[in-house]
Amino acid sequence: MTIKLPAVAFRNIFRNFRRSMLSAIAIAVSAMAIMALLALLEAMESDMASNLVSYYTGQVRVRHESFEQYERYNPLHLSLAADEVLPLVADQEGVRAVTSRINFPANLYLNGKNNAALGVGVDFASEEAFIDFPSLVKEGRLPTEGSNEMLIGAFLARDLHLNLGDKVTVLTSTALRGSNAMTFQIVGIASFPVGGLNAKVLYVPLDRAQYLLRMEGQVQEVLLLTEEGYKERDVASSVKKLLQTELSLGTETKAWKDLNMMYSFLAIAKVIYYVMGAIFFVLGSTVIINTTMMVIYERMREIGTLGALGMQGKELTRLFLLEGTFISIIGSTLGTIVGVIIVFILSKVGLNFTEAMSGVDMEISSILYPQVNFFIAIFVWVYAIIIASLSTLIPSRRASKIQIVEALRYV
Repeated sequence: MTIKLPAVAFRNIFRNFRRSMLSAIAIAVSAMAIMALLALLEAMESDMASNLVSYYTGQVRVRHESFEQYERYNPLHLSLAADEVLPLVADQEGVRAVTSRINFPANLYLNGKNNAALGVGVDFASEEAFIDFPSLVKEGRLPTEGSNEMLIGAFLARDLHLNLGDKVTVLTSTALRGSNAMTFQIVGIASFPVGGLNAKVLYVPLDRAQYLLRMEGQVQEVLLLTEEGYKERDVASSVKKLLQTELSLGTETKAWKDLNMMYSFLAIAKVIYYVMGAIFFVLGSTVIINTTMMVIYERMREIGTLGALGMQGKELTRLFLLEGTFISIIGSTLGTIVGVIIVFILSKVGLNFTEAMSGVDMEISSILYPQVNFFIAIFVWVYAIIIASLSTLIPSRRASKIQIVEALRYV
């Protein structure tokens, strides 16, 4: 029997338009939800990567080889000589920018009480390639080198009732395993994108941190940014060999992806969400399965007539499969378009997780801006069509097994 199955299948969709649209809407809602979910996950991943590189590890981090082993003891004596390491590393092929930092536990002595915080000694000049400090300062200015001044997170200042001009005594342990204290004046209050930085971190000039910690000329870590086209792990390996060869210095030199487990977990979460997406589409496809089964029973006499006119069982299967595929295409297209629109709006207004993230120590910004990713949009569109279409194969095969005589007798 010669018949244009696609044309017939498309026309059959409109025989019960309301039911067809109900099936399409189920697929559309699934596609829209997965589109928004994957866009949010991509935003979280890129945001975490940016924050890790800027505020925590750089693209490559260099430390003394034994520092990690004793890190829980705050081994500031396991340090690097800044005047030897920095010039050598800066000239290495593939290195774009270099900075050095010292992280130290700090107690802020206020009103007779000690308040825990994390101090970071930085060279604000060399930090320009890593952190855009001027854009983060919402009140005051940056500390100047050689001055007992500090930049403090906005939440920490709020919780401790501190303002510009206030003086705070910082108590900490030194590289010599003793204690030392120094009074700093707050000259800047910063609003960092990461809630954890806002709530517990203060920045002081590197030279003052070295003096406070009895680490003159020493730094805890050296951070690197790599040139475009160079792999972080390759640069880390070459820098490690360079320091060993030139200075006989054993270091722990690693790329940023090898330093943070949470980022690795986020990559695993992406795979899980893709599987969840498939489950969402299968659930949405149950509406098409039910609809197709109803259509088969409603059109039983029609199926018998087509069979009597010579249509083979495989052609009947194709006919109903094409109907389900067309509905899937309509639903997937509608859902993907709506999903793209929603993500585009969120990319402008952002998703504010400030309150939700206030007690969570993660390297993710409090406000996320999902971005429209056309690769994800195309993937979701195709993904939805394939899964929904395959779901209609089960009831479609039912039509091919119907006996012609039984179908013609069906009332």
